[in-house]
Amino acid sequence: MHVKFCGFTHLADIQAATALGVDAVGLVFYPPSPRAVNPIQAAALVAAVPAFVSVVALVVNMKSDELTELANTVAFDIIQFHGDESPERCQQLADSVNKRWIKALRVNTEQDSQASVLAQIEQFAAAGASSILLDAYHAHKYGGTGARFDWSLIPTNSILPIILAGGLDAKNVAATRDLSIYGVDVSGGIESAKGIKDSAKMRSFMKAVKNDRWQSDILVES
Repeated sequence: MHVKFCGFTHLADIQAATALGVDAVGLVFYPPSPRAVNPIQAAALVAAVPAFVSVVALVVNMKSDELTELANTVAFDIIQFHGDESPERCQQLADSVNKRWIKALRVNTEQDSQASVLAQIEQFAAAGASSILLDAYHAHKYGGTGARFDWSLIPTNSILPIILAGGLDAKNVAATRDLSIYGVDVSGGIESAKGIKDSAKMRSFMKAVKNDRWQSDILVES
């Protein structure tokens, strides 16, 4: 199970997360978000990220010139499109800055089905997405709601690796092990306040995700 911690605003939190072995860190470039950072702040945060940890830039309906400026200022690895971008728009923007990309889909428990979610995934896969992120739908927010959607709507035969987000924390993430997903993405579930990470919660989350694997490795070695 791969783990992404998202919504960093402080250098010490980045350092704590990478020390715990997180696979990716996410920075939010959406001004209305309480976790948003500007390119100058982000460049300082990225400087603390070691090799082999991916930096993900979360953007929402960003214009092409803004994305170009961002890419010229911040050394990120992957774009996470979290707005209303079409598959074609995602690929166009990603090509303009020569980056890989993932798309966040907001799953509406009351309206979506496995088939409808799968159909959307296939559209973004055809356009060039590297993975898909499934988050809970909210009528007025693009993410960061701390809400879960019905996990039974997660397709079991997705053409793209699925990253699960929405309402995850150390208490419930263990339940994701039986789902058809590649990784998990958490923000609010590891915070003491919006944009302020809690080192104990980060550690508990990583332990809940990785503990079984670590114990298996120990058994194999012994």
